[in-house]
Amino acid sequence: MTDQEYADLRARAAAGDHDAVGELVQLAGERGDLAELRRLAAAGSRDAADELVQAAGEAGDLDELRRLAAAGNRDAADVLAELTGD
Repeated sequence: MTDQEYADLRARAAAGDHDAVGELVQLAGERGDLAELRRLAAAGSRDAADELVQAAGEAGDLDELRRLAAAGNRDAADVLAELTGD
């Protein structure tokens, strides 16, 4: 995907195109682009939040899981509890 295609996809997502959001989540997950997943999750994408929790859990990124849990993400709180034994 070219930079222009990626920019166009982001523009479509920002305009409310749910298919574009899904494509961005998939691409960000494949690339391990946590910043993009954070941005999408902050914009309301539950799929991005789920992908972010999964990536953080697999990487053992306790800070990211704590941040997500503090923001009210129950899945992040559950993964964090599993990893820390709480």
